[in-house]
Amino acid sequence: MNKNKIFQIAAWGIIIVSFMIAFALQKSPCFPEKVASHWNLNGQVDGYLSRFWGIFLMPIVSLAMFILFLFLPKIDPLKENYKEFETYYNGFILILTLFLFYLYLLTILWNYGLRFDMGRLMIPALGVLFFYSGFLVEKAKTNWFVGIRTPWTLNSQIVWDKTHKTGGKLFKACGLISVFGFLFPKYAFYFVTIPVAIASIFVFVYSYWLYRQNSLESKTG
Repeated sequence: MNKNKIFQIAAWGIIIVSFMIAFALQKSPCFPEKVASHWNLNGQVDGYLSRFWGIFLMPIVSLAMFILFLFLPKIDPLKENYKEFETYYNGFILILTLFLFYLYLLTILWNYGLRFDMGRLMIPALGVLFFYSGFLVEKAKTNWFVGIRTPWTLNSQIVWDKTHKTGGKLFKACGLISVFGFLFPKYAFYFVTIPVAIASIFVFVYSYWLYRQNSLESKTG
């Protein structure tokens, strides 16, 4: 069995476990009828769901995301290119599924009465997600759904390759920088959002610059 099948089976297994937990919670008399589901930047609950949606929403979202990511390569006109980064793509599906499952477990523990800084505990998981996204971006070949899709990367293989090589390194850096938010919880939001915003703006402008440079070289050459 190859890695792609292993990653998909592992992700599917996590989703099944999340639904098993959900059905068990539905029968639990100790689980609240009003489920805390959203926290603000200060770690205070500012959103609630009904018992059913509080229990089943995350497993349903995980299943929907899993199916979506499996479906996208099948409808992409450039589907053949996925074969060149298939392992990283399926690895990302597994990492994303683990991320959602981790958030689900944190939510369950909170609603059972355990108190902790939700934002702070999310930071390491976000760091891993961003860091692995860097690997996926570096390996992604031209397609319509995955990667840094600007008008210029989609119109030039050279621009695509160079932008994704640089963008992958930047997203890895974002993952590492975001972990510092765990050490400085008051500034955790900024450790996560600012690097990602800067990286996103940079790769957008960089792809345009590369395209312009490539066009000028083609004309002069």
